[in-house]
Amino acid sequence: MSSCCANDESSSSVSISGNLGDYWRLMKPRVMYLVVFTFIVGMLIAPGSLNPFIATVSTLCVAMGCGAACAINMWYDRDIDLLMQRTKSRPIPSGVIDPDSALEFGVILASVSVFVMAITVGYLSSFLLLISILFYVFVYTIWLKRVTPQNIVIGGLAGAFPPVIGWSVVDGSISWQSLILLAIIFVWTPPHFWSLSLVISDDYKAASVPMMPVEYGVKYTKINILIYSIVMSLVVALPGCFLDHYLIYESISFVLSGFFVYYAASLMFSDDLKVCRRLFFYSMAYLFAIFLSIVFCSQ
Repeated sequence: MSSCCANDESSSSVSISGNLGDYWRLMKPRVMYLVVFTFIVGMLIAPGSLNPFIATVSTLCVAMGCGAACAINMWYDRDIDLLMQRTKSRPIPSGVIDPDSALEFGVILASVSVFVMAITVGYLSSFLLLISILFYVFVYTIWLKRVTPQNIVIGGLAGAFPPVIGWSVVDGSISWQSLILLAIIFVWTPPHFWSLSLVISDDYKAASVPMMPVEYGVKYTKINILIYSIVMSLVVALPGCFLDHYLIYESISFVLSGFFVYYAASLMFSDDLKVCRRLFFYSMAYLFAIFLSIVFCSQ
């Protein structure tokens, strides 16, 4: 707590507000890109016509909501971010934005995104956006992250909502098809983040964050990555149930998932961190490729 308070005082003395670039970094743009992309996929494959104005406004709202959740996450995690090499240069621990400004920014941005979504798109889409923000902030960040190695398993549900929100924008409902897209992201998240946690496990250990490699060791983490990768490959095949060009999609997903499982299995026989990084970066490209394939095969 003392380090956190010291960090707050240091931040306030250096800067009160930061600049636009600092606030942009506070919103974790790389996370936002993925969230917005999966949201757009949900809109594109939903039945019905897509109003350009509604699509634009709802996309901006989802981007704002995601950025708001990330900003509040950085505000709450400012003490442990200061202890980790990967995160100590973030806007709050580096002192370019003070914590109060970051929290105000996040809360205002979240409120605006949910309100605008409600009045321009619909209450269901607005409610789903609100739930995803609250889940990320309260369930993952505040409750789970510091108490259980299952933090990313359960907390990852927050990042799985966007395609469901996207579907609801067009169709006005929550469909089983959109829930399949949610399930894909949900089972993809653990192997994606665990591969990164293997690389930066010393950081998590220094900050006392109970990620799986810290609590159960490297071997146990690698086994779980492989198990989840196999389960994920099965879930990823499910969109073939509703896509027009299902044979093309299943062929693509089979190849992409095959590489994913191969990279996950290769972790079992290597202590080289480059192998972990390879899986981490491939997992990002994998999710983009799978969701692009879903769009193309739905036409």
